[in-house]
Amino acid sequence: MTAREEVLGRIRTALGADRALAPEVARDYRTTDDRPPEALRDLLVDRLEDYRASVLRCAPGEVAATVARALDAGLGGGWEPADVVVAPGVPAGWRPDGVTEDDGRPPVGLADFAATLTGVAVAIAETGTLVLDGSPLSGRRALSLLPDCLVCVVTADRVVGGVPEGLARLDHTAPLTMISGPSATSDIELSRVEGVHGPRTLLVVLVG
Repeated sequence: MTAREEVLGRIRTALGADRALAPEVARDYRTTDDRPPEALRDLLVDRLEDYRASVLRCAPGEVAATVARALDAGLGGGWEPADVVVAPGVPAGWRPDGVTEDDGRPPVGLADFAATLTGVAVAIAETGTLVLDGSPLSGRRALSLLPDCLVCVVTADRVVGGVPEGLARLDHTAPLTMISGPSATSDIELSRVEGVHGPRTLLVVLVG
C-alpha cells in the first residue's frame, strides 16, 4: 500500500461507510474550439500582448532571423550569441548562429545567460498560455526560469482554442510549465513588479 492509498483509506474510514454517493459532476464545458486556425492565432496574439509579451510573426523559413530580431528587441540590440542558451531539441533552422545549446550544466549556471530560446508543447489561445513540457524542444524547467529573457517559438500546429483541448495533447506526468506573460506579481500594495520568479521579458515568435 502506498502512502497515498493509506491516507485516502483513512479518510474513507473517518467519513463512514453509510454516506450517500457524491452526485455526478456535470462536465458540459467545451472541449474543442470550432474557430478557424487563423482566428485562434489572432486571439493568441491578442492575449499575449495583453499580458505584456511581445509577438513577432514569420514564415517557416524565417524563424532564425525573426528570433534574432526578437532578441534585439528584448536585449536592447547589444546581445551576443554567447548570451543565449537553447533547449537541446530546438531545430537548427530556428537558432541564430553561435548560440549555446543547454548541456545539462547545474541550474545556477543558466543564470549567466541573458536569454533562453525554446519551443512550446501547446499554446492555448483562449488564455494566452504557453505550455512547456520538459521535452527536448521545451527544455528542462530551469532553462525557462533563470535567464531574464525568454524567447518561445510557437508553430501553427501547436495552437489550440481552450484549456481542455490543450491538456488533451499533453502528458500529464510531464513537468509542465504554464506561462501567461512575463513573470510578475502585484502582492505588495497592488504594485506590479516584473521578473520576480522568472523572466521579466517574454518574446514569442509565431510561425505560420
